[in-house]
Amino acid sequence: MDNMSFEQHLLDELYYKMIEFFHGDPKRIQHLIKVHSLSRLIGIGEKLDATSLFILEAAAYTHDCGIRPAEEKYGRCDGKLQEQEGPTVAQQMLLELGFENYMIERICYLIGHHHTYTNMDGMDYQILVEADFLVNLYEDDANRHAIQKAYDNIFRTDTGKQIFAQMYGVEE
Repeated sequence: MDNMSFEQHLLDELYYKMIEFFHGDPKRIQHLIKVHSLSRLIGIGEKLDATSLFILEAAAYTHDCGIRPAEEKYGRCDGKLQEQEGPTVAQQMLLELGFENYMIERICYLIGHHHTYTNMDGMDYQILVEADFLVNLYEDDANRHAIQKAYDNIFRTDTGKQIFAQMYGVEE
């Protein structure tokens, strides 16, 4: 197995694990699929190197894995609780699958910050947030004001802005 197919195999295994993790919850499974797809598309458009794209894709699959433990512990799953509870769940999953430690650290960092919109350090972080916004605005049926505000305040990548403008009919 060459490097690329090994990495793709890991991502596919993670994808299956996340479907299993959210069993019985098709909305959350659909959400992670959409966030992954848009993350990958933006990452390729922004010419991320192969390792950064791999980390981004893994983070996109796992970014909401804090939802279930937050609901179980606190009866709610707001963004801060997702950030608090997600990294531990993801770390265990990624270790079991054989991800390298430095990758696990970055993926867990992204999970632990994906609802924090200041000091976004790294293109992978920026792209994950943009992809999550693209999906959440639709899933939450956001109004025009919220859509424009998200575009103005969150989107920085050329690819993300282009997709956003096409998807929501916002002028670039």
